[in-house]
Amino acid sequence: MLARAFSLLLKTVLGFVLLSILWVGLYRFVNPPITFTMIGDLLSGHSITQQWLPLAKIDPNMARAVIAGEDSRFCLHNGFDTKAIEAAYRRNQKGGRIRGGSTISQQTAKNAFLIQGGGYVRKVFEAWFTFLIENLWGKRRIMEVYLNVAETGIGTYGVNAGTQRYFGHDATRLTPIEAARIAAVLPLPKKRAAIAPVGFTRRYGGAIRARAGVVRRAALDACLR
Repeated sequence: MLARAFSLLLKTVLGFVLLSILWVGLYRFVNPPITFTMIGDLLSGHSITQQWLPLAKIDPNMARAVIAGEDSRFCLHNGFDTKAIEAAYRRNQKGGRIRGGSTISQQTAKNAFLIQGGGYVRKVFEAWFTFLIENLWGKRRIMEVYLNVAETGIGTYGVNAGTQRYFGHDATRLTPIEAARIAAVLPLPKKRAAIAPVGFTRRYGGAIRARAGVVRRAALDACLR
């Protein structure tokens, strides 16, 4: 009985590994048609808006803004930023609001393949998919998928749809402040708006704009060029 249970477990694990590799490999060439987050919106009665735009056509200001706001070492790490994780751990030990150290790669893995909740169990799967996309996709494809599936407002997915929602034009042209304000929305897209932002969102957008200049000057986006 124990041997059969072990054999079944082994087959299940191997099956998942093979299926996940094929899934990630497919998305290297095929754009994700839908995500679990989008399905959740649909089930909640929300319509969803997404207009895919290749990375080559998205204004470079947008990638610089998300690197500045979300993951300054995006081009330098292998999907996991140990320095950011350690810093987040130290902050969390002091109490207050729990903050993570997720990279853009980890967020892309979560957005493209997993659900938003799930706690530590999801984190395990997130780590596995992060490893896969870093090795099967590369940085440009990771950024392209992230910028197209990240939620930028209620029922709004991707920076192209977000730019049209907030500024009335597509993401092929973005001023530094427009890109920074969209990046400022990403951590809490259901509670923040890029147009006429107030309070924290306005201040955070201004900070991202300043840091995005550093990203450009220090070539921290070099892996995308």
